[in-house]
Amino acid sequence: MANPLEDEEGVYLVLVNDENQHSLWPAFSTVPAGWTVAHGEDTRKNCLEYVSAHWTDMRPAGLIRAMDDEPRRKVSGA
Repeated sequence: MANPLEDEEGVYLVLVNDENQHSLWPAFSTVPAGWTVAHGEDTRKNCLEYVSAHWTDMRPAGLIRAMDDEPRRKVSGA
């Protein structure tokens, strides 16, 4: 069986989870729990372009928040 994520002729979605992680997903497949559609049915190329444009920081959202809070903790002595 061929990998459905490598089908250049396939129709895809871009999914995103609570940590702002993005995933290319075959449109024929059920969206898994914890993920929402960020970009509707489109070509593989357009979905990958969407991911490249919108997922510019690969760190999970929780880590970004923790790192953003770190300087404040150091200043306040916490």
